[in-house]
Amino acid sequence: MAISQRLRGYMDRCGTRFDEWPHEHSSEMARAAQAAHVPGRQVAKAVLVQAGDEYMLAVLPSSKHVSFNFLQQWLARDVSLAEEHTTAALFPDCELGAIPPVGAAYGLKTIIDDDMLMDQDVWFEGGDHHTLVHMNAENWRRLQKGAGHFAFSI
Repeated sequence: MAISQRLRGYMDRCGTRFDEWPHEHSSEMARAAQAAHVPGRQVAKAVLVQAGDEYMLAVLPSSKHVSFNFLQQWLARDVSLAEEHTTAALFPDCELGAIPPVGAAYGLKTIIDDDMLMDQDVWFEGGDHHTLVHMNAENWRRLQKGAGHFAFSI
């Protein structure tokens, strides 16, 4: 597979520079981080959530978990994990479990955990379990223009 064409097109339109890091198949973010020799806090994972009647991406370090209580308080509505069939429908060019943490490329609102704004480099899966995308923090912020952020991971 490789990087999602939709993601690649979005990154190109944003003028974002990035590197691709192929690695052995890994369906676990921790193993993908190990393969790239980077700490889990620098690897962004995307979790598709349903907030009321809207779907959005929650983006956080792969070493952490979403606190649905924090999300519900901040969004002031019920928040739950989206069902797998919904994820497949919204990300048809991605393998399950490898959705890119760039909601704007898919027309989705994005909420970023504050911890993802701390490091100089960010890594993430770009649509498959064989390739990590790497970019510097400046390019990461450019991709996330318009995204909300606060501390919601534990």
